[in-house]
Amino acid sequence: EFMHAYWDREEAQVKAVEHLASFLGDKNAFPCLLACTGLITSAMKTHIDSVELQRGGCRLLLEILSQALERNLDVGRSLDDSVISSLLEIVRKYSENEELLSLVCTLLMMISSSEVAAENLRKAGAIPDLVMSIRKFLHNEQICLSCCGALWSLVVSESSIDKALLKSAISASSAVLQEHLQNGTVAEAAASALWALSLQGRFTENEYESTTALLLDALRMNLGRPVLVKNTCQALAHLLRLSEISAFSFVTDSKGNGIKLVKDAYYFHSDDPEVVESICALINEMVQYDDIALDMVSQKMKEMLSEIKSRFPSS
Repeated sequence: EFMHAYWDREEAQVKAVEHLASFLGDKNAFPCLLACTGLITSAMKTHIDSVELQRGGCRLLLEILSQALERNLDVGRSLDDSVISSLLEIVRKYSENEELLSLVCTLLMMISSSEVAAENLRKAGAIPDLVMSIRKFLHNEQICLSCCGALWSLVVSESSIDKALLKSAISASSAVLQEHLQNGTVAEAAASALWALSLQGRFTENEYESTTALLLDALRMNLGRPVLVKNTCQALAHLLRLSEISAFSFVTDSKGNGIKLVKDAYYFHSDDPEVVESICALINEMVQYDDIALDMVSQKMKEMLSEIKSRFPSS
């Protein structure tokens, strides 16, 4: 009631957000806090020039949505279109503010986990904003992690995205993976985004070769991360299906043959059915090329394949 009554007073909204934040530790207050998300973003939009309100509002929303996700709630169904448009307006208004952008992009990633919200984000034009944020702050791990995570959600289940948007997203995701190869968490998000983008089949000839090499690097440097291995193998499988250039790059990579890397990935994660399934998907594409199939024989993959067949008959 206070926020409604003094909607035009910036200092009143700042104090209200601070007061709401004091209830975060009260489990009984959570339903009320969740119901206030629209009011919070409305205040942020009304007073868009108040950096203090944007910062406090974003932090409060992050805590509320984190609690919602911990409760397995579909956050997208709790947020209407005005919330998403308000957050994207903040991204555009504060595109040079690294601290605030980091908070907002994290919010967008959390929201995009909902199919409903992901669809609304696509319609609101979020993809160019995510790409822009990556390009401006490629060094920022949190921004890159959040933007790639959101890109994955926006692309993975959609087949009618503009070609130019896909190309810019491929370029940005590849740049993140190249920049943060040694950061497993960020590399995982970037590899996942590239997998989703590979499903769209919009890579150029040059991108097939460079992306294949980059994914092999990610696999090589983060072999212990099951999600990264799974999604990287899926991405490689799609690239091999689409291009002979990718297949050639796969076995002639200057840092090591991809076949040996696949074997290493299997023996590292042989007890993880999801990872093994993705490895099988990649192997299925590998054997479509005679040169790779011959190389597989010379590297004695038959034993590994027999083991997979005995342990995972459905594979």
